Amino acid sequence: MKTPFYEEHRSLNAKMVDFHGWVMPLQYSAGIINEHMSVRKRAGLFDVSHMGRFEVKGPNSLELLQNLMTNDISKLQENQALYSPMCYESGGIVDDLIIYMINRERFLLVVNSSNRQKDFEWILEHGNNKQTGSLSSSASIEDVTDSMALLALQGPLAQKVLQEVVADINFDLLKPFNLLNAKLFGVECIISRTGYTGEDGFEIFFNSSEVQLWDKLLHVDSKFDIRPAGLGARDTLRLEAGFMLYGNDLDENITPLEVPLAWTVKFDKIQDFVGKNALRTNMLTRKLVGFEMLQRKRIARRGSEVFLAGSKIGSITSGGFSPTLNKSIGFCFVPSDVPFDQIVDLSITKGAREGTDGREVVKGGEGGEGGEGGEGGEREPRPMGIDLYTAKIRNTRFYKRNKEVKM
Repeated sequence: MKTPFYEEHRSLNAKMVDFHGWVMPLQYSAGIINEHMSVRKRAGLFDVSHMGRFEVKGPNSLELLQNLMTNDISKLQENQALYSPMCYESGGIVDDLIIYMINRERFLLVVNSSNRQKDFEWILEHGNNKQTGSLSSSASIEDVTDSMALLALQGPLAQKVLQEVVADINFDLLKPFNLLNAKLFGVECIISRTGYTGEDGFEIFFNSSEVQLWDKLLHVDSKFDIRPAGLGARDTLRLEAGFMLYGNDLDENITPLEVPLAWTVKFDKIQDFVGKNALRTNMLTRKLVGFEMLQRKRIARRGSEVFLAGSKIGSITSGGFSPTLNKSIGFCFVPSDVPFDQIVDLSITKGAREGTDGREVVKGGEGGEGGEGGEGGEREPRPMGIDLYTAKIRNTRFYKRNKEVKM
């Protein structure tokens, strides 16, 4: 599958890859680190049209969504958005998504591209479930992914960019997770103050035929130096910000209470939700935490194992090089009683180290500790036959944006 902006990516010499069936830009000619730092320092433009988009309409739309989401949708006002997991009866996560209330009888959902069909069928099934009363006749769901494009303008200058285009709207008044209707270059858009980078930014929904918006936004004014950004930068940005990725850090065997999402589970909301009983009663034995490598040149990837005192205690779900912090970071599961600042060992492919663009390169025959940093003194014995490198356990948020904007 291709997004509406496929030809625009090709014209910019993007490196295209398959991402859950979509042909998407991994990076452009400037490279992942340059794209990443453009978003941190100025502004970057992402094509996120691969994400699934559903419209839920009808008098019982709110009731349907309340039954499916762990968060409290009833708290929303018109033109507000909310993040929530959607769970199975077991408490495992079907998906994590953003719900936008256009009005009380019309909602827009943005779901992960890998879960588009699964999510649609799950919502449709519960819309027809007897337990939810007459929802089948008073709430409907439509997949609008193909007809609605989605771009994300992210970075400290993102507001100034939009203000340049839409002079009659004061974007200071648009708070995070709020949305409004506006015309960009004559095109009707829904603009929300949301994103997946840890920076200020906006997501822009509009008719998928209006492909010219990509180029127009990139070239609003040369003073902004807006850069196109691909999936590679999107991943490094979200990792620094502590945002989880479905399929890596979240899945059907992981509950919101085992990861830093307990704040999204509203046990006290009036309407019950799918998975509530399991989430109330399941014993928590593990937790998702962050880690930072103490050998700067080493990168731990998904699937690598975590050791403490010579014994395996967990595994890595996401890992990579942080261009902003100039160190290797990631997320891993560990037992619930492992404290922050605990020093652990991580298994890493022999010879793996970061390249100059933050990617991993492998040099045969390289071994030993290498790199720099680390803890001195005696260490616990390590498992035989595995290359291990030290890391420190911490929270999952590595980066917090500076709200002061400079040009």
